[in-house]
Amino acid sequence: MLLEQQISEVYQYQKEYFEKLSTGTRRTLLNDVKLTDYHVKIITGIRRSGKSTLMMQLLNQTKDFNFLSFEDPRLAQFEVNDFFKLERIFKADNNTDIYFFDEIQNIVGWERFIRTLHDKKIKVVISGSNASLLSKELGTSLTGRQITYELFPFSYGEYLLNGNKEQGISSFEDFLELGGFPEYLNSNNKSVLLQLFDDLIYRDIVVRHGLRNAKVVRELGVYLATNIGKEFSYNKLAKTFELGSVNTMLSYISYFEDAYLFFTVPRFSYSLKQQAKNQKKIYCIDSGLIGNISLSFSKNKGRLLENMVFIELQRRAKNVFYYRNKGECDFVVLKNQHIENLIQVCYELNYDNLQRELNGLKEAMDELKLNTGLILTMNQHDKISQGDKNIIVKPVWVWMLEKVL
Repeated sequence: MLLEQQISEVYQYQKEYFEKLSTGTRRTLLNDVKLTDYHVKIITGIRRSGKSTLMMQLLNQTKDFNFLSFEDPRLAQFEVNDFFKLERIFKADNNTDIYFFDEIQNIVGWERFIRTLHDKKIKVVISGSNASLLSKELGTSLTGRQITYELFPFSYGEYLLNGNKEQGISSFEDFLELGGFPEYLNSNNKSVLLQLFDDLIYRDIVVRHGLRNAKVVRELGVYLATNIGKEFSYNKLAKTFELGSVNTMLSYISYFEDAYLFFTVPRFSYSLKQQAKNQKKIYCIDSGLIGNISLSFSKNKGRLLENMVFIELQRRAKNVFYYRNKGECDFVVLKNQHIENLIQVCYELNYDNLQRELNGLKEAMDELKLNTGLILTMNQHDKISQGDKNIIVKPVWVWMLEKVL
């Protein structure tokens, strides 16, 4: 519990501090977040992806607002009943019906207060960096009353805007290596990414879930980053890291996903039971992070490219699987439970790999009854027609900008 005066001092300090901050590079997601209705707006995503900056950009669109970030250590003793003191502070300073709360998941029971605000027709925007925490708590308190937006590190288009760079293979090669975390790009300090990884491991996973063996969790994170784009078995991972229980490994991987550090992709099957049995693939939030925490991975640009395509599909809110039978297709992309596209990712098509890449894609096209497919490469354009099948070849960087331009 905090005194109202203590909360007021933090509020005033933050207000003065954030009014001086630059609103940074405009995020594409800003176009999607509307403050015209009373749905609770939830902005979620990995640490350091720019959620606070996006909030500042939203604040900049409104004349009057109330804002508080719960990342401030002076609010460590803030309890759910203190929200009513905060509301009095808000009303005394700025009598508006728009409330912004940053990293609100730090406060136990916060969702009950948000429900109260919603019932009073106050517009609320909240942020958080744990997917599971937000969805579970809001699932019962605000069913049908919220809209969730996921923020990722910079897309290629945002990377160009942030650095005032020109689109093309040169800037995309840099983006593939550096990734999209704003603070790292603006500081060029690798310790930013290393510290981010440790914060994710220790603060968002070990401490939050009360785990005892932090060393194993960190080693597992490094292992997964080193094996991006590969299939994995929970059972084998449990044995490798001597956890003794498959369920423990299942929990660990789910914690990584909740923190937005890693993502698992199931093998496509029309049978949900078969999907659960099949091995999954692992992908990471950012190529720059992969290069800095993995073991000898930086030279494998093909898998970095594949990872980048996957993250872009996540950014576009696609439901993604991989296909494997005799051959393999990297991504089966679904929208509204219907197969929208089949995507093969290859750093460079050449004489040695052309048939393998085509065969895997065509097999998926035949089985899933699609007449078109897409091969994304580093910097090749082409069109391949065989019978009634049409395969487009284009550079990843061109494909990534298609939604932006």
